[in-house]
Amino acid sequence: MTKTTACALAALATLAPMVALAPSAAADDTSGRHKAITLHATLNPFKVNKVTGSGTAMVHLEGNTAHVTVKHSGLLAGAPHAQHFHIGAKGVCPPESVAKERNGKVFLNTTDGAPFYGGIGTSLTTTGDTSPSSGLAVDRFPVGDKVHYERTITLSDEAAKSLREGTGVVVVHGIDFNGNGTYDNNLGPSDLDPKLPSEATNPALCGPLKMAAKGAVHGGQGGTQTPVNTAAAAAGATLLAGAGAVYGLRRRSARQS
Repeated sequence: MTKTTACALAALATLAPMVALAPSAAADDTSGRHKAITLHATLNPFKVNKVTGSGTAMVHLEGNTAHVTVKHSGLLAGAPHAQHFHIGAKGVCPPESVAKERNGKVFLNTTDGAPFYGGIGTSLTTTGDTSPSSGLAVDRFPVGDKVHYERTITLSDEAAKSLREGTGVVVVHGIDFNGNGTYDNNLGPSDLDPKLPSEATNPALCGPLKMAAKGAVHGGQGGTQTPVNTAAAAAGATLLAGAGAVYGLRRRSARQS
């Protein structure tokens, strides 16, 4: 064997393991996108928005199929509360220091928080479409001051990827800044649609979705599904309409929160 041939064989021996591993690495990447994971979030109130409620969320994600549980209480009774997975940004809730003064009052609106939690990736509606186009479908969001939402839905590739990468955030909207029991115009028009009052769309609760620790599941997630109260939903829609608003936004996440 010549010296040149020996060197060539040594080089091939070095490359062979790398070539053999390449298909396996690609396969692992694919399987990673389908691996079942469980994510949790603690939903904290935006005190600058005069919110005192709280909540939790849990997502069991397998492929693009997500079983979602959201519980919250202490928000405006008798009113619809839009809720979403926000994606594609820092994966955190905004600090209250980003709130701005408008109309003589300091509060946080939806777009103030967008650089932190991103745009809508999934609308957590009770029935039907869950895309960003249903971001404010008032007749298909939970209503009231005590909510137990549970639904299995299919996420877009973008939303599933964001949740797996740790940049998914649960945001629940709808505040009662002046405490008068209804969404009104005391903060001016919504930053999402000037036909809506700002109170109806401002963020109330927020929590980043993080990988659940191994072992027992804590935080009271799961349980039985609570049926949607259609009468309450109808009353909530009437309430919002009375405030001069029709939650009819059908837009992409660029115009959503």
